[in-house]
Amino acid sequence: MTLSVLRGLDTLNFDFILGSSGKMGVYFVQPNELITYDKKEYGFFESFPAGTAMAIDKLDSYVQQFKLILNPETGAWKGLGGFITMGKQFKPVWDWYHFWNFTAFLSIVLAFMNILPIPALDGGHVMFLLWELITGKTPSDKFLEYAQMFGFIILLSLLVLANGNDILNLFN
Repeated sequence: MTLSVLRGLDTLNFDFILGSSGKMGVYFVQPNELITYDKKEYGFFESFPAGTAMAIDKLDSYVQQFKLILNPETGAWKGLGGFITMGKQFKPVWDWYHFWNFTAFLSIVLAFMNILPIPALDGGHVMFLLWELITGKTPSDKFLEYAQMFGFIILLSLLVLANGNDILNLFN
């Protein structure tokens, strides 16, 4: 039997072979029936390179997501969440693995955000120190004050956007 599906302007054809019952349909299947999981255990010394690889993978994934959020055309900024979204990440039943995995993710995200060259964060201070190192001149106190205010406004705006999205999602 051939099933034709119209997706956009394309027509896709799928061949089906019906089972002995001769029935075709859509039904619910538990994800664990379709997906198999492998559990790999590490020794003490093996856990360090495995953890480092996992942290690098998480950081790379976060950087890719951050690029999407900064691009208004993708609309990814609409998925940005704040405190409510973070609270929803926890399951009703306590799970130590999920807790530590989420804690590590938040730590990586905060470290990444902190090194961005935004005034008021460590990355902004490094940016001004590099400027001083290259030019030999210290930025004026007034300039640094305005830069700190600008950086704080950026951070506050991100906070309002993320938590505003949470509040809007409560009503949708």
